Amino acid sequence: MTDKMLAGQVALVTGGALRLGRAIAEGLAADGADVVIHYGASSEAAEGLAEQLRARGGRAFIVQADLAVGQEVEGLVQRAVALAGRMDLLVNNASVFPPGDLAALRPSELTQNLQVNAWAPLMLSRELAGFGRPAQVVNLLDARIASSADPDHVAYYLSKRMLADLTRLLALELAPGIRVNGVAPGAVLAPADAAPGYLEGLAAGLPLRRTGGSADIVRAVRFLVQSPFVTGQVIFVDGGQHLKGSVHG
Repeated sequence: MTDKMLAGQVALVTGGALRLGRAIAEGLAADGADVVIHYGASSEAAEGLAEQLRARGGRAFIVQADLAVGQEVEGLVQRAVALAGRMDLLVNNASVFPPGDLAALRPSELTQNLQVNAWAPLMLSRELAGFGRPAQVVNLLDARIASSADPDHVAYYLSKRMLADLTRLLALELAPGIRVNGVAPGAVLAPADAAPGYLEGLAAGLPLRRTGGSADIVRAVRFLVQSPFVTGQVIFVDGGQHLKGSVHG
């Protein structure tokens, strides 16, 4: 893998200002890509990251949209292209992760999760395909999709299962010009409201007996980006959690 394998290419990372999205944006920039950082409300973090990437010699842009609002999702790729000049890679990273069980599930809650976690990635992927040039999509899923259920995050679980199915459907629909793959993280980053020691507490239940980190996700994304004969694939980066079919957290 060369350090600048993405030189001359442009990547749009949704939710790219914080957490895993930020790490992915930094990794793609390190490989030479120009990066468009999408954000919802984290304008200061997005601009701060863009300034850092520019200081390192790269081109970086920011674009705002509330992915829960369909009208704001529509045209987002076009806005990114207007800023950066082209689009070669879409990373659908942004998501919502609310707690909630089946007994308390409300239509509005399910709708919001489906809109942000599944429908927005579909809309953005179709818009990217509309340019009619080779490109690729990487969807951030969740290792939970390999389990039979996640009773504590029902709406989130259903939306990520939908995105996994959309990943395969889009890989068929958009081939051969656009490759579509997914990365399913496991115990690599604690939820923002998690108690201290949250990740460490999960390690004993994983086949590898340890947790991962954002660098593991970045490596998986980079592998897919540089693998021209791979499409419709989902890489589980979860320490083997998917082999057990259990839900963590």
